[in-house]
Amino acid sequence: MMHMPPTKKQLMWIYKRLHSAYGPRGWWPADTEFEVIVGAVLTQQVAWTNVEKAIANLKSHGLLDPERLAKADVTLVEKLVRPAGFYRMKSRRIIGIAREHDRIRDAYAMPIEQARQVLLSMNGIGPETCDSILLYAGNVPTFVIDAYTKRMAARYGIADEAVDYHELKRMFEERLPRNERLFNEYHALIVELGKRHCATKPRCSDCPLGDKCKKKVKRKAAKKIMARKRAERKRR
Repeated sequence: MMHMPPTKKQLMWIYKRLHSAYGPRGWWPADTEFEVIVGAVLTQQVAWTNVEKAIANLKSHGLLDPERLAKADVTLVEKLVRPAGFYRMKSRRIIGIAREHDRIRDAYAMPIEQARQVLLSMNGIGPETCDSILLYAGNVPTFVIDAYTKRMAARYGIADEAVDYHELKRMFEERLPRNERLFNEYHALIVELGKRHCATKPRCSDCPLGDKCKKKVKRKAAKKIMARKRAERKRR
């Protein structure tokens, strides 16, 4: 199914409704820029609640310092990040990232596409992690796309469900002011929508976007059809 590209007005309507419903999210929760980077890697394929436990473990051992983490014993790091899942792979990734920390910090001052290429060349950093690090750790105005964003976009008629990461990213960036605070808050609000209402199994009651949701509209239409059929059967 093809979708008409959203307008700036439509995207800002979504933003304002979500902000009014949920308030400022204050995301990313971290004490330092490096903690954001580590969290962005650890949160791959796992819920944030699990990441918080791993972060607390690393912090208690003083390993949220890039120099110390870069030299840390991998067996210890595996034990500490175990709550975040895929602990063997992730422990090696965050140690590698710690060793690349200076390159990451240097990338913040580069043109955005150049900065993205630097980060994407590093082990364990894909497009979503790359943009999360640049936006939340480096305050670089690059929009983050994740599963929540894709689901919301499909259900609200912004894009097709199988839309490419970079196509959807470009859709937001071309229609919104390129501002890191806006991108930060917008993405965090979409995540909150996904957690509270727009889950895999949607909880549509009190959703701040209401009847703009195509999925909800279709469900209402289906219920009306079923009600009409029941009424017809009773009249027979």
